[in-house]
Amino acid sequence: MTDLNVMLSEVTTFIFDYDGVMTEGIVYMDSNGDPLRTSHVKDGYALQLANKLGYNVAVITGATYTNITKRMHALGVDDVYTGIPDKVLKLEEYMELRHLSPAQIVYMGDDIPDLKVMRRVGVPACPADAAEEVKQVSVFVSERPGGLGCVRDIIERTLKVQGKWMTAEAFSW
Repeated sequence: MTDLNVMLSEVTTFIFDYDGVMTEGIVYMDSNGDPLRTSHVKDGYALQLANKLGYNVAVITGATYTNITKRMHALGVDDVYTGIPDKVLKLEEYMELRHLSPAQIVYMGDDIPDLKVMRRVGVPACPADAAEEVKQVSVFVSERPGGLGCVRDIIERTLKVQGKWMTAEAFSW
């Protein structure tokens, strides 16, 4: 087993930044000035599956738009923290709340504000189009860019390592 696979075998928790990870990092504005974002349905499937299989799934983002919370809640992700200026503090609170060690956590981020929190988890990960500084601290760099399957990529790889991908439990919706 590779070092990454050994690390993934301990994961119980997936935490994601939103813009640039769950989305392409592009924010369209409607005629009222409200932001519109796109997200990938395969990422959505993987988030639902991880949640269904009992993993902790959370979003920690500095963004404050209500559509983030609505999208995540529609996928069964209840731990959605928006408008977070200090992601490390929120991570530490979450770890205490869920009784987690760093080794149990994947955090996927894409840009400079994610660096400090990525250095605190066992499996720092990023999309293919992340900032170079983020790629340097990541132990997993997805082949997929933000908003186009990178979330599915890390979840699927983790579930495969743990023998939970394509099992009967995964199909018993």
